[in-house]
Amino acid sequence: MKSQRNISEFILLGLSYDQSIQIFCFVLFLFCYVALLAGNLLILVSIQCSSVLHHPMYYFLSHLSFIDICYTSTVTPKLITDLLVEKKTISYGNCMLQVLTMHFFGGTEIFILTAMAFDRYAAICKPLHYVIIMNRTRCHLLVLAAWAGGAIHALPLFSTAIGLPFCGPNEIDHYFCDIFPLLKVACTDTYITGVLVIAFSGMVALVTFIVLFVSYGIILFTLRDLSAEGRRKALSTCWSHVTVVILFFGPVIFIYLRPPTTFPEDKIFALFYTIIAPMFNPLIYTLRNTEMKKAMKKVWCPSLFSKEAQS
Repeated sequence: MKSQRNISEFILLGLSYDQSIQIFCFVLFLFCYVALLAGNLLILVSIQCSSVLHHPMYYFLSHLSFIDICYTSTVTPKLITDLLVEKKTISYGNCMLQVLTMHFFGGTEIFILTAMAFDRYAAICKPLHYVIIMNRTRCHLLVLAAWAGGAIHALPLFSTAIGLPFCGPNEIDHYFCDIFPLLKVACTDTYITGVLVIAFSGMVALVTFIVLFVSYGIILFTLRDLSAEGRRKALSTCWSHVTVVILFFGPVIFIYLRPPTTFPEDKIFALFYTIIAPMFNPLIYTLRNTEMKKAMKKVWCPSLFSKEAQS
């Protein structure tokens, strides 16, 4: 592999050259990262320490929170520290590691969201068989399949990145290492490789997105037969899932399902699925979820919870 490259590091051009914008972004993203860690850890601990862990939806939600922490931590700490330095560099090894971990955790998140959609489908469309369909063994298998799917998604992209020859330009017009920016600085014709990346990565995102929306369409169709209170409760949960899916999949499909090239806007769109969506996930899943609020009060404010239960 050394014969195919004569560079030991890449220069990340980051989000902006303007010093004042970089300082503003540093404060903003530091706040976002702390909020993201606090929110997802709050959900994770609350679920692990309460009885809702035995409910499939919250079991999947705990895995989603853990993945969000890992996924964002592969990029955000580096982005925040780079905003304080003039020359933003990343070693070749760390760059390849970032490609692997980004796509591994990102792919796993896609499949966890799919498992959560299947859980909502079973709960609303097959309520009498829900306990049998979403038994503990099946939940474990769905989570295991999600992690395996993330690995299957990431390894070919990692192999593609690590096999690229780099012999001159080492400036990446992005704030992290990703496959398309790397294809741009590789010293070989990468058009076919880019098409294969689209066929593999982009189509995975698009097909999953379509499956998710078809499943939610079926759920909405089924809601006609429920009572007004049942519709309200089901819609409250479903809209939370749909919001997360749109926030995550919209930018991903824009970047990975198009001709293999890069645009300046890619960095803005990437912020949505690397920082913004994982930060809002805790808010989206707790603000309109009564059971989650009760679980958090029970764990973090037991005296207040006991008073409310007695009243």
